[in-house]
Amino acid sequence: MATRITKKNLSKSSKAWMKEHLDDHYVQLAQKEGYRARAAYKLLEINEKMGLIKKGMTVVDLGSAPGSWSQVAGRLVGDDGILIASDILPMDALENVTFIQGDFREQEVFDQLMNEVGDRQVDVVLSDMAPNTSGHAVIDQPRMMYLCELAVDFALKVLPKDGSLVMKVFQGKGEQELRKDMQSQFSKVRTIKPSASRPRSKEVFWVATK
Repeated sequence: MATRITKKNLSKSSKAWMKEHLDDHYVQLAQKEGYRARAAYKLLEINEKMGLIKKGMTVVDLGSAPGSWSQVAGRLVGDDGILIASDILPMDALENVTFIQGDFREQEVFDQLMNEVGDRQVDVVLSDMAPNTSGHAVIDQPRMMYLCELAVDFALKVLPKDGSLVMKVFQGKGEQELRKDMQSQFSKVRTIKPSASRPRSKEVFWVATK
């Protein structure tokens, strides 16, 4: 039987997190403006700075659930563009978004994604993927780097010249090695820390152009 979460049975650290979350400017803004998560503002700021996603483009969003990045990108590409989202978890429908549930590492799911792309070229690959964190860097960091490597491999398969990858990365072990590898495969790799990313968070976002 599920335990009802109340102030009484929340730990002190959980109560502090809950208060911070509910008081968060971007959480409140997301609720007001109808975004599924505060993460929407990270992509909005990245795109405002870089001008990556435009009307009519084809964009693939990896690890898309619950869908805030897909919401943003779907609006940016508009009716003439295509936004294809994929996740192993289910995701509620969004306007201008085609969702494929499954693991994009599997050939069948990859083929489904590419069938949706059709004769168009993929302009941008998005990855806000992150593992379920344990709080222990020795466990979380390798898991995160693995997800980053998957996103890079996918992007290298599907992006044409001038295509872009926007990817969440955790600062830590393995990060610089991956960046060095990417710099030999992409013409430019830029780091952005959006305002909506909490200052204490070790997440940053890399924008790589092929």
